[in-house]
Amino acid sequence: MKIAVISDIHENFHNIILALKRIEQEKCEQIIFLGDFMNNGVAKVLATSKIPVFAVWGNNDGDKSVITKTSLNPASNLTVSDSIYDFLEFGGKRIFATHYPDIAKPMAKSGEYDAVFYGHNHLKNEEKIGDCLVVNPGEISAHKTGKATFAIYDTESNSTEFITLDNSITLLTDEVEDYLKQVDFEFSKSKRHQV
Repeated sequence: MKIAVISDIHENFHNIILALKRIEQEKCEQIIFLGDFMNNGVAKVLATSKIPVFAVWGNNDGDKSVITKTSLNPASNLTVSDSIYDFLEFGGKRIFATHYPDIAKPMAKSGEYDAVFYGHNHLKNEEKIGDCLVVNPGEISAHKTGKATFAIYDTESNSTEFITLDNSITLLTDEVEDYLKQVDFEFSKSKRHQV
């Protein structure tokens, strides 16, 4: 069974639509989303996915009650956990899914899971802790690394493949970066004068 593992959408509708199209092309049967919707619009996009989506909460999700209501619509293909982590089983594999790396690592060390997935820091990573595969799929938003990535988990081989989306966009443009640097500099400069 092939499972797409995605994280940290952060309202990047362009990239999540690209990801869903690619996930369909890859013939995945399930999507696990590790949190950070940012808003209900993203939940609506996931709810219309042809492939079932299971999501855990992150730290940037927006109005959880509205997102939950979207997931409960009879036409929705989105299921949302009631927590920032959950215990899953797909393709005969025991999976722990969370938004947070500091929860993921101890769960991997427990020896109870075949795979542990986490997001939050936006940095794609794969490692083994004992026999447990531990994976961060990176970010759909591309606002930290400049690349929109996700992982495809194969339950038969207990392995992952990272996918980098072509034609993705980032909202962290040169103008935004320049502005943020200037604001930080100005703030630091004015703060120094107050001392």
